Amino acid sequence: MTDEDLCYLSATEALTLFRSKMLSPVELLQAQLNRADKLEPTVNAFCSMRAEAAMVMAKEAERIYAETPELAKPLTGIPTALKNEHTLIGEHTDQGSLLLGSEPDTENAPITQRLLDAGTVIHGRTNVPEFFVAMFTRSKRYGISRNPWNPAYTTGGSSGGSAAALAAGLTTLASGSDIGGSIRIPAAYCGVVGLKPSYGRVPESNLFFAMNHHNHNGVLARTIADSVLAFNAVNGPHRADPTTVRPRIELSPHPAPVRGMRIALSMDLGFFEVSPEIQRSTRMAAEQLRDQGAIVDEIDLPWTSDVRTAFTHALVFILGRSLSTTIKGCEDRVNDYVKSMAQMSENITLDDHLGSFEVMTQMNDSLQDVFEQYDALICPTLAHNQWPAEGSNTPHDDLMQKGMTFPFNMLSRHPVLSVPSGRSAHGVPIGLQIVGPTYDEDAVIRVGAALEQAIRWTTWRPDINALTAPSPALQPETL
Repeated sequence: MTDEDLCYLSATEALTLFRSKMLSPVELLQAQLNRADKLEPTVNAFCSMRAEAAMVMAKEAERIYAETPELAKPLTGIPTALKNEHTLIGEHTDQGSLLLGSEPDTENAPITQRLLDAGTVIHGRTNVPEFFVAMFTRSKRYGISRNPWNPAYTTGGSSGGSAAALAAGLTTLASGSDIGGSIRIPAAYCGVVGLKPSYGRVPESNLFFAMNHHNHNGVLARTIADSVLAFNAVNGPHRADPTTVRPRIELSPHPAPVRGMRIALSMDLGFFEVSPEIQRSTRMAAEQLRDQGAIVDEIDLPWTSDVRTAFTHALVFILGRSLSTTIKGCEDRVNDYVKSMAQMSENITLDDHLGSFEVMTQMNDSLQDVFEQYDALICPTLAHNQWPAEGSNTPHDDLMQKGMTFPFNMLSRHPVLSVPSGRSAHGVPIGLQIVGPTYDEDAVIRVGAALEQAIRWTTWRPDINALTAPSPALQPETL
């Protein structure tokens, strides 16, 4: 097994090798650290590395498997990257901003603690756009993160560093969060698996975000089974988050086949203009589900462009005003896209905000009509996937046109899984969303496992030669 093979092992495979003593957690971690040394100048997935601390953890995991394997936890020894949002004691969680992070974290976020309790080895913190408000990953503090499949294109955002690290073989698991598509968009761009759990499944440490129903913590991985392992480790009620639901659930890593499932296909969710290439990839995925015995019907969802306005009035009214307070007097130190969102919120009235709930009511009514007849809904994750790595200074407008994710933050009790469905002519993967009935993660995992079996994205790997060439990435503070 080459070092590259080690770097692309799934967590499921690595755990089997650990238990059989055919692989050490130290070997796996070292292979990924070595690969990061080669690729990070181009990919720029991490804002910081924890090589020494992680190696101590990996050696302890090695000892457990050698001496007391019965004490191994569900993810003991698995390298895991932590999004620069989820606090970790002693680290500086600055959210990609020059305004934050002067003091070290004094407590672990619930998702961090649960990953540690499950035995993971946290070896790096991943890049984000400043304050998580873009579907690309660029900041004055850390520069540009680039897509491992084609460095000219974005990783997506805001969990862009997490997805890029997985795609480049720099980690085995990664944490993420999703308030408008921030898990699913990077998963689509980078060809990995991203689960937005139902609202309240995975706890939040910040009450402001916990009470915002658009927001979800979650996980990214390269395989469905790994997504299940990570989700099982992090879901469940927590005292810090009164919105978390009971009980904690345990998903099966061996979901039932899709034979007999009724699946609805919406190509455009009623109002997106989807590229022909993505349409073809989505239809091919639907056909692969039919080949496995699922009944897939294309439907017309009666949503309109009013959904875009309602999302803006619902989320930006809250998030943008909070940003305005945070950046006041420091506007010259924040990124262009942060200022644009803060300014956007000033033009949204309270009546606009309250009116968004009427649109959400109409959306919910029509979506529940779908789920009265079908077990799941599939649609593209992105209408277009040709965004440059640098992004733009108007990410909200771009999200409204290209990201088919935000409607399911508005209807947040529906779990959504983004999986790869193919690759574009420019090399960047194409993503497909699987939407389940409310609080039915089993349904989306079931469909995702069927597509993984058919599409076999776990065999895909980016061209390392393209990633070790001189990097075109701009350096921090020069953007």
